[in-house]
Amino acid sequence: MKKVPETVRRELAALSARSERDIDFSDLPPTTREDWAGAIRGKFYRPVKQQLTVRIDADVLEWLKSQGKGYQRRLNAILRAAMLGRAHRR
Repeated sequence: MKKVPETVRRELAALSARSERDIDFSDLPPTTREDWAGAIRGKFYRPVKQQLTVRIDADVLEWLKSQGKGYQRRLNAILRAAMLGRAHRR
């Protein structure tokens, strides 16, 4: 990973310390729903993976594996969708 120069670090720290009220957004045009229509939330977000052992019903595991390679990825996607769905219901 490339090292961030100290001058840039100081500038970023100063910016993060500022309140949004103190930032001039007048040169930014407002956005609309249409501007965000094709946006994908979390497209570049890569969470840290953690290895663990879980017990899953044999028929559920067989169903996941029957769809081809990547059953762990699919399981994670199902769990993430459930997690995000629950977060939106609160």
